[in-house]
Amino acid sequence: MGHANIYIYRSFGDFLKTTLLVLFVGTLAWAYQSIQPPPPKTVGSPDGAAVTAPRITLRDGRHLAYKEHGVHRDEAKFKIIYIHGFDSSMLDSPFPFFLSPALVEELRIYTVSFDRPGYGESDPDPNRSPRSIALDVEELADGLGLGPNFYVFGLSMGGEITWACLKYIPHRLAGAALVAPAINYWWRNLPGDITREAFSLMYPADQWSLRVAHYAPWLTYWWNTQKWFPISNVIAGNPIIFSRQDMEVLSKLGFVSPNRGYTRQQGEYESLHRDLNVGFSSWEFDPLDLKDPFPNKNGSVHLWHGDEDRFVPVKLQSYIASKLPWIRYHVISGSGHLLPLVEGMTDKIIKSLLVGE
Repeated sequence: MGHANIYIYRSFGDFLKTTLLVLFVGTLAWAYQSIQPPPPKTVGSPDGAAVTAPRITLRDGRHLAYKEHGVHRDEAKFKIIYIHGFDSSMLDSPFPFFLSPALVEELRIYTVSFDRPGYGESDPDPNRSPRSIALDVEELADGLGLGPNFYVFGLSMGGEITWACLKYIPHRLAGAALVAPAINYWWRNLPGDITREAFSLMYPADQWSLRVAHYAPWLTYWWNTQKWFPISNVIAGNPIIFSRQDMEVLSKLGFVSPNRGYTRQQGEYESLHRDLNVGFSSWEFDPLDLKDPFPNKNGSVHLWHGDEDRFVPVKLQSYIASKLPWIRYHVISGSGHLLPLVEGMTDKIIKSLLVGE
């Protein structure tokens, strides 16, 4: 009986060890699978949407979708490339809706918006970086024959990418407008006290979303799809992030996001999550180190910001502008994040950029 009991105990011990090992391995496998984003639904593929927009082919074979407005580019005096923000697309350009036709005709303005990689109908870029998107902008201009120089207009995270254009392709720019540009809280030259204060003004869910994107980008997909903790208010579409004026603007528009399906059609990871990872990664340059791209005064850079912006704190934006004396800084009293959607504001921004009014 003694030998039998020992055998039983040993068998039970082996069974328990095996069970625990299987559970441990199974848990690891489940955890690994849960953090893996699904493959993108690339447009034009069997699993993706059909291609409906004109596209150019880039240096690495990717396609970039674009949409043109205003006078024909061959007849234009001023040519502007619009860089859209987070969870947005080329269809959300303010120019066809908020830039007055009279001003377009008077100044002979041509505008083109494009889907940044992974958004809308532009192919994903697994190697996306601030530099690569700036080079995409340059290739778009060359593909459309816009000439040696053109203007850029970046909104929100598109404004953040406009910093990259000022860094990597300044020789191609005739001027730039950064409108409520997003700030990467990990740019190395930002002062710790003001940055911490600005970061603390965000809702905890948004703070954690940015922390994950910066410190653990491999968890971004899981974090923004799990149900245990609140996710980014921007991704969730929570109206608490909008200012009073933003809410008034959205009320006039009916609180609808008609292009959300188009924007995210290749998957939220390729569009939204990878955008967060790039925007809040450790950049290879800091905008505060940039030099004046127009030392001969043959162009200008404008930064526009609402003092009630609840996405990007005005205090930190003002610090950045104060360290770059060549920036023409415009703070709009009572305004929030959606500046180009305020009546008359897009005209004001464009006239200031193009003719200095």
